[in-house]
Amino acid sequence: MMKSEHGMDKRVKKTKTALKDSLISLMQEKDFRDISVTDIVEAADVNRGTFYRHFQYKEELLDELIDEVLTDLIRSYRDPYEKVEVFRVGEMSASAIKIFEHVAAHASFYTMIIKSNALPGFQNRICLELKKLYLHELFPKDGRIKVNEDLLASYHSYALFGMIIEWVDGGYAYSPAYMADQLLSILHLRMTEPVYVNKAPVEISEREK
Repeated sequence: MMKSEHGMDKRVKKTKTALKDSLISLMQEKDFRDISVTDIVEAADVNRGTFYRHFQYKEELLDELIDEVLTDLIRSYRDPYEKVEVFRVGEMSASAIKIFEHVAAHASFYTMIIKSNALPGFQNRICLELKKLYLHELFPKDGRIKVNEDLLASYHSYALFGMIIEWVDGGYAYSPAYMADQLLSILHLRMTEPVYVNKAPVEISEREK
């Protein structure tokens, strides 16, 4: 690739990133249908001509943003086992878990879908993507596990996304490395120890009533 072409690619990527970041910011404030191309370019500090060099409609911008996030989500999920023939969770290190690095890299997007009403149903779409990956790539097909595979895959995908929701709601108080270490610890848990039930009444806050 010629140096000038490389420079052009970097400028295009920078412009598209600015447009996507602007769209995410705007979608935290109002419905997508109420956002205009003018709103997007003004927030991104680019002109309309620049927008139309890359996208015909605002819907194309949103579609590219979603595809980018989902593609990176799948890549990060697969990262621990993509290059091995036999994957053993017990031999996995926390550093091999990349999904929290993915969330951190797209923090504004995840904040938008979790803390606002933008893209209703998209949280469920993410869980379904994770479920498909578990079912097709990780669930043993030799009959060793005597459990409903759909239920087990749902359990894993929604539990993982539940950790992500907790992390986002907490303002990313922990590092991706800490979250990966906690996930690995949870995966290693064995419910063999007795659990002592707390009989004290639970107070319900005004927010939960």
